[in-house]
Amino acid sequence: MKFAISYSTPYFGVDPDRLVAYARHAEECGFEALYVPEHVAVHPGATVGTHEIPPALPYADPLDCLAFVAAATHRILLGTGVLLLPYHHPVVLAKRLATVDVLSKGRMRLLTVGLGALPGEARAVGVDFATRGRRADEAIDVLRLLWEGGEEGVGFSGEFFAFEDVCSFPKPHGVTHLPIHVGGSSRAAARRAGRRGDGYFPGGALTPDERQAQLALARATAAAAGRDPSALEYTRWGSIDLTPAGVEAFAEQGVTRVVVSATSADPAEQRDQLSAFAERFGLG
Repeated sequence: MKFAISYSTPYFGVDPDRLVAYARHAEECGFEALYVPEHVAVHPGATVGTHEIPPALPYADPLDCLAFVAAATHRILLGTGVLLLPYHHPVVLAKRLATVDVLSKGRMRLLTVGLGALPGEARAVGVDFATRGRRADEAIDVLRLLWEGGEEGVGFSGEFFAFEDVCSFPKPHGVTHLPIHVGGSSRAAARRAGRRGDGYFPGGALTPDERQAQLALARATAAAAGRDPSALEYTRWGSIDLTPAGVEAFAEQGVTRVVVSATSADPAEQRDQLSAFAERFGLG
């Protein structure tokens, strides 16, 4: 089992010293990765399910945050949980992701993408909310095509993106393309993970039966697409108070990575929570 930590800029803030201190302590504790969330734009009254998002929450750009963290750390991997893929142009995104990966010497390896749940956010960036799933599928294909393409250039002709003879350099550090994990809480997300993803990272508000059904669907979809279903990583959210018994239960469900977060906004309490978790599971 792998253990990662999340830093929620909306609730912990965007003070650079606090972000760096959190990331460095997570690295010292032995956490595998640091995840950062994304919202491109929110608005008064925006809700996800029954949860209203306060419009002044500081959702910092996740890739800029991760590049900043990379410059202040040495080992910890960089992750998004989740990056709203339909709201990014994949030609620009391919360059940004590869640049962070090169400058971090190969640590931009836990990119998790999702669709977004706010129609107003989609409108703000000029994206038809109803087509964001198809747009994300195309974007994944474009990202991989650009990373794999050489000096002769590559072309793409799709519903949302089209170009000819495009070269995208630098390439990711030492790999053909960066892993792309798919996040979401729907069966469509599970199918997307099976068809195109390197991993599946479902949301938190699912029943145990639905979780298992979605994982089975992701694996079955991968097999039907001629991909190895056993290679699909399975990431889940967990509690900072997670017990060894809880980890065993996760393992029995096929989980390969657990992402937790400090629950306190106080830096000293955050350090204590991360340290206690690391000691409990021998991460150092």
